[in-house]
Amino acid sequence: MNFVVSNVNNLETIADVTQLEELLSRPTDALVETMQRVSGDILFLGAGGKLGPSLARMARRAADQAGGNRRIIAVSRFSNQQAERGLQEFGVETVRAELLDTEALRQLPDAENVIYMAGYKFGAFGNPSLTWAMNSFLPGMAMQRFADSRVVAFSTSCVYGLSPWQSAGTVETDPLQPTDEYSMSCIGRERIIDHFSRTHGTSASLLRLNYAVEMRYGVLIDIAQAVYNERPINLTMGHFNLIWQTDANAISLQTLDHVSSPPMVINVVGPETLSVRRVAEEFGQLMGKQPRFNGTESDSCLLTSGERCHQLFGYPSVSAGKLIQWTADWIMRGGPTHDKPTGFQVRDGRY
Repeated sequence: MNFVVSNVNNLETIADVTQLEELLSRPTDALVETMQRVSGDILFLGAGGKLGPSLARMARRAADQAGGNRRIIAVSRFSNQQAERGLQEFGVETVRAELLDTEALRQLPDAENVIYMAGYKFGAFGNPSLTWAMNSFLPGMAMQRFADSRVVAFSTSCVYGLSPWQSAGTVETDPLQPTDEYSMSCIGRERIIDHFSRTHGTSASLLRLNYAVEMRYGVLIDIAQAVYNERPINLTMGHFNLIWQTDANAISLQTLDHVSSPPMVINVVGPETLSVRRVAEEFGQLMGKQPRFNGTESDSCLLTSGERCHQLFGYPSVSAGKLIQWTADWIMRGGPTHDKPTGFQVRDGRY
């Protein structure tokens, strides 16, 4: 079945996982143009997570549309064998590897372009040594191994700490204010990548991503499920912003055309500041439910400004209002989820 539509905002519903996966991996025209300018194979390090499979498939589709012969290679432990088979069937090569193993990292194929996605968040509070190894030590290993590549590295908005919700959100030049070991280890990742970028002249970019969402995972799913199942929602982290995962995927690949030494830093996020309370109330109206709350909104929250991102790549293709509509419909129809809460309410780094 062909699900392609000219404007995804015209979609009233996402029918099933097949259509969802097509949407998440659909390349934009701008990305195809980027692929025509940026040469070389693309290697994804840590591709087995929530974003990795759809991102690798999008790269495969964009590369095919751009023409030429380019390898797309996904590296992960691949504990989810179904995800690995799905990538292989799509034309993405897969490599199983433990990235903290120096010899395994050395044996990975060379690639002109590297998308670095490896990291450790959920469980970080209970395992600080692994957190620092994954988030700060491994990036240095990878930057030395791929010193001659372009490197696009995923980071997180958690490095900024909390900011007043009335503000426009933190910008890339604001001082970093970590509040816990997880966010400190993520700053470690950025500092190490910056160091080796300067030392070896490796062109890189750092993507401070804030809440990419799709129908199976994200802060909207967390809120929608709570409303639908009549569970109370904690309002302490009262505001947030987000971005449709398809847009985050396309932007991350487009930054291959914007890497530099020292690295370019960019917040990847949509333009809207959303209220947890108001989003829950909107879900309540769509679902015929009465949201339940506890706590009150704090003056601060995790909020970033996407102005630089929007200037470079344009506004996201899907609005927050449309994402809320899709999410409510998905949950009411019993659509599958990854069953992995985001922990968006967390204010002390205890993920």
